[in-house]
Amino acid sequence: MIRKTLTCCVVLLIAGGTAGAQEDLIGADLEGAELRGRDLHRVNLMGANLVEADLSNADLRFADLSGADLRGADLSNADLGFAHLVDADLSGADLSGADLISATLSFANLERANLEGATLIGANLITANLGGAGLAAANMGLANLAGANLVGADLEGADLRDGASLSDADLRNGNLIGAILNRANLTAADLSGADLSNADLGFASLGHANLTDATLTGAILGVANLGRADLERANLEGANLTAANLEGVNLEGANLTGAILADANLAKRQPAGGQPGRCPPDRR
Repeated sequence: MIRKTLTCCVVLLIAGGTAGAQEDLIGADLEGAELRGRDLHRVNLMGANLVEADLSNADLRFADLSGADLRGADLSNADLGFAHLVDADLSGADLSGADLISATLSFANLERANLEGATLIGANLITANLGGAGLAAANMGLANLAGANLVGADLEGADLRDGASLSDADLRNGNLIGAILNRANLTAADLSGADLSNADLGFASLGHANLTDATLTGAILGVANLGRADLERANLEGANLTAANLEGVNLEGANLTGAILADANLAKRQPAGGQPGRCPPDRR
């Protein structure tokens, strides 16, 4: 229920009006508001209460939603291009099909949010919380997810090619089946227990990544850099590791049945003291 303390501009919005460019709605109480398809581009909604509001198909380009409470809000097919959502709470929100090109979502809470089919090209998601989020078929090329929490997230078929950054990201137990991670930066990422079956990781940077117990069956890892990565007990059956850098990789207990290791660098890591390190057999 919208409180009587709303500004006249907010009342106008609820009635179906349009907010002017750079309109100031800081801290407005719009809980449960019906704003479907409204023109809210460049509107300042910093710290606003938009819990369970209907913003589907709304124009929120360049809008400032920093610190806004959007829990359970409907933002499906909304245009949030270049919007500011720093520290916003979008937990449980529906952003399916939304346009978030170059949006800033650093420190935002997107836990269990639905971003299926959303466009996040060039978006800033540094240290964002995407635990359990649905990102199936999302387009995330060039997105920055460094340090983000993606534990248990669904990234099946997601497109993270061409330099998307997931360095230090937590992707434990994530679903990345068929994901496109060509040339992505996954340096020091935690992918333990993740399912990367048939994923494209060609030319990807996976140095020092944790891939223990990960499933990489049929994955493409050609020319990928896996230097010092931990692949203990990983399933690489049928994976293509042509010309991959496997220097110092821990492959203890890994399944390499049918894996292609042509021209791969399997140089042994020299531990402290100069003693030769362990290197698994070449199962080409």
